[in-house]
Amino acid sequence: MNQQRSFRDAREVGDGLASSLLRVAGRQERTELRRDVPAGWIRCSELLAKPEYFGEWRGLLGDWLLREHSAAPARTTASWVLTWYLHVPAYVGALLLHHERRVPSLAPAELAFRLSDDRPHPDGMAVLGDAFHCLPTDPGSARPEATVVHDERALAAVLRARYLAHAARFVTVYAPISGLGRRTLWAAATDALENSLWWAGRQGGTPEAEGAGVADAALVLDERYPPLTSASTLRLAEGPEGHREWTRRRESCCFSYLLPSSGECDGCPRTCSR
Repeated sequence: MNQQRSFRDAREVGDGLASSLLRVAGRQERTELRRDVPAGWIRCSELLAKPEYFGEWRGLLGDWLLREHSAAPARTTASWVLTWYLHVPAYVGALLLHHERRVPSLAPAELAFRLSDDRPHPDGMAVLGDAFHCLPTDPGSARPEATVVHDERALAAVLRARYLAHAARFVTVYAPISGLGRRTLWAAATDALENSLWWAGRQGGTPEAEGAGVADAALVLDERYPPLTSASTLRLAEGPEGHREWTRRRESCCFSYLLPSSGECDGCPRTCSR
């Protein structure tokens, strides 16, 4: 790269993070992606600054569970909100890595989300910053908001570090009010990251796309990075119809088995050997 490029020249070299979000949003349908915080949306930093908001969120979930299941166990609401919150930084990071080979800031001040009107889970996410890390071959690598890293392994390390920083701040806030142990919280953080990397590929709808998501998970979680509780556990196994399919060992329990007429999920760590 020519380090003497002007700011105007850099803008003409390639597009920025806003364009990445538009492209990624066009490739998946389940979650809205945007750049602003409309009325009713929640900035992650504001939620972490006022932990009582997590109690309100759990209350909304409890009301929904009572309507759907006639019960709302405290451990279930604590675990579901835990998983849903961590899904926000994990999924944003996974989508942009998978589709664009870019890693945005995952700081709480630069992420926001919206809760669905029905089941109170995040169904919209916003990335508010402009800075991103990318590869030398990225068309936008000369932009002033871009930081270039040497290769994909270095890019994966940036994603992992940024996710861990956000998750650590969340765990510090959520642990005292959730009634869940720190090992449980970090197991859920591990699940959220690997599931998001895998799902970003699965959404492509082809075995090749899913395989690329599995490869991303192996790249980001090539080994255990404490306080995360494991490396990637994705593996091929025989499915119910005899076909080999990707599966993983879950690290955390969602406590859905506490709901009436519900049992443990497939792969629940309560029933599977470690």
